[in-house]
Amino acid sequence: MTAMEATDRCCVCQNPATHRFGGRPYCDDDYARATRPNTSLVRTLVIMVAGLLVFSLAVWGLAQVLINQDIHLSRTVLFGAGIVLALVPAGLWLWFFYSQDRLEPEPRGFVLAVFLLAAILEDFLAERVFDVFELGQWLPASSAALVLGSILVKGIMFSLIVWAVIRFTVFPTREFDERMDGIVYGTAAGLGIATMLNLNYVLDSGGVLLGPGVINIIVTTLAQASFGGLIGYFLGEANFIDEPVWWMPLGIGLASVLNGAFLALSVLVKASGTGVNVILALVLAAVVAVLTFAGLMYLMRRAIAATLRAEPVQ
Repeated sequence: MTAMEATDRCCVCQNPATHRFGGRPYCDDDYARATRPNTSLVRTLVIMVAGLLVFSLAVWGLAQVLINQDIHLSRTVLFGAGIVLALVPAGLWLWFFYSQDRLEPEPRGFVLAVFLLAAILEDFLAERVFDVFELGQWLPASSAALVLGSILVKGIMFSLIVWAVIRFTVFPTREFDERMDGIVYGTAAGLGIATMLNLNYVLDSGGVLLGPGVINIIVTTLAQASFGGLIGYFLGEANFIDEPVWWMPLGIGLASVLNGAFLALSVLVKASGTGVNVILALVLAAVVAVLTFAGLMYLMRRAIAATLRAEPVQ
C-alpha cells in the first residue's frame, strides 16, 4: 500500500487521511464505513418482499370475497382505494429500509428528496419522452417491439432518471459516506418512479379493480426498487473506488436491459388476464427483487474483500 503523506486528505470529509482504499485516501471513520458490509440487508429485503406479497394477496383475497358476495364498489371508492394502494407499498418499503440502516441512518430529508425528485422526473420528463415516441401506438404491435421498446425507451429513461437524481444531489455530499448508501438511495429513486407509474395507472384507469390493481402496483414497485438499487450499487462503487470510465455506462446499460425486459415480460405474462397469470407476474417480481438485492450484496462483499486483499492495512 502506498504510504500516507502528510498532505493526504480523506476523500469524503477532507480530514487527515490514515488509510487508502481503492486508490483513495480515507480517515479512520470513513475507512470503516467504506469497508463495512451490511449483512442484515438481504434478511431485511426478504422480510419486506414477503410483507408486500402478504399485503397484495390480502387485497386480492378481499376482492374475491366481494365478487363472491356480489358486492360492487362505486367508481369513487375504487378510485380512492387505487390511490391508497399506489402509495402504501412505497411508503412501507421506504420506512422499513430506513429503519434497518441502524449504524448511521440516512437523513430522512435526503431519502425523501431523492424519492420525490425521481417521481417528478418520471411524470414531467419520462412521460413526455414516451409521448414523443408514441409508445402506445407501436409497442403492442408484437412481442419483439414490446421488448425492444421497453428496453430502449422505458428502461433507459428510468435508469437515467435514477442515475441523474443521485449523481447530482446526494452523491457529492458528505452524507454519501458508505457503499451501502448507493443501494439505499437507488432504491428510493426507483420507488419514486414506481409510485408515479402507479398513480398514473390509477388516474388513467379512473380507479382500479382491487385484485388486479394491487398486483400490478406491487409488481411495478418491486421491479423499479430492484433496478434502482442496481444503479445505486454502481454509483456506490464509483464513489469509493477508482473505477474505469466504462463502469457507470455499464451499470446504466445493464439496469436498462433488465428493467425493460422485465417490463415486457410482465406484460406478456399478464396478457391473458387470467388470475393465474396475474399471480405469476407477482411471484416473478418477488423473485427478481430478492435475487437482485442478494446478488448486489454478494458483489459488494466480494468487492470489499478483494480491495482489502490488494491494499492491506499497514
